[in-house]
Amino acid sequence: MVKGTDVVIVKSGRRICGTGACLANAPLHQNKSYFEFKIQSTGVWGIGVATQKVNLNQVPLGQDSHSLVLRNDGSIYHNNEEKNRLPANSLPQEGDIVGLTYDHVELNLYLNGKSMHCPASGIRGTVFPIVYVDDSAIIDCQFSDFYHTPPEGFEKILFEQQIF
Repeated sequence: MVKGTDVVIVKSGRRICGTGACLANAPLHQNKSYFEFKIQSTGVWGIGVATQKVNLNQVPLGQDSHSLVLRNDGSIYHNNEEKNRLPANSLPQEGDIVGLTYDHVELNLYLNGKSMHCPASGIRGTVFPIVYVDDSAIIDCQFSDFYHTPPEGFEKILFEQQIF
């Protein structure tokens, strides 16, 4: 994982706290990826996908073309534009599981296993899962052994195999 200077990673790389962003080390090469985040403690946070050019010390993310993220206020941002928004009664709270699917076009969000029907797109190139935290937020990353069954056709992030 690549991380900002003030981000703290604990629990074998699964829990993110402190201030800043953390980029996963596995790119989303496959056609349909699924991963989850658990909100352990609320505050300022964001989750989504980003390219390797993202600034990991600048929160909130979504301010440039290098990230597409759901923010803690329910807005989904890319390139400093609000691309979509969660339904008002569906803001993630402490203990909630946010699932994300990505198919190289759309990012879709799930709250505790239920689709939020608010797709967002616009990011280009090779992307990686990303999470940022600030103001006491604590987020757990779940890249396998999911809390909820991934939507049909989507699966955990596959690491590329080395072929000689």
